[in-house]
Amino acid sequence: QVQLVESGGGLVQAGGSLRLSCSASGLTFGSYAMGWFRQAPGKEREFVAAITWGSSNTYYSDSVKGRFTISRDNRKNTVYLQMNMVKPEDTAVYYCAGALASSQLVKGVSSYWGQGTQVTVSS
Repeated sequence: QVQLVESGGGLVQAGGSLRLSCSASGLTFGSYAMGWFRQAPGKEREFVAAITWGSSNTYYSDSVKGRFTISRDNRKNTVYLQMNMVKPEDTAVYYCAGALASSQLVKGVSSYWGQGTQVTVSS
């Protein structure tokens, strides 16, 4: 059974930083592209970032480019999202996702989803 478990969410002030982690089990982690999505209240879930299986390529939405960094450690079956210079509009539930291709993640398609972790940015 595949499990993606996010952690690291919480309350942070605007301009601050937060690092999210996603621990994966039940899948061959190194074979999957991994990504992060978010869903704010009253809005649809949106793509945030993705990373290929070997970390050779990363992709970001325009809204987070230059502020967020996605990375992974295949030895630990974990993917990270470093969030810097956060803004109140970054407030959302953040979801970890896994797919066989990063192109799927960028299009919003994923084979597996985590339960989500809440990030709240205060102004």
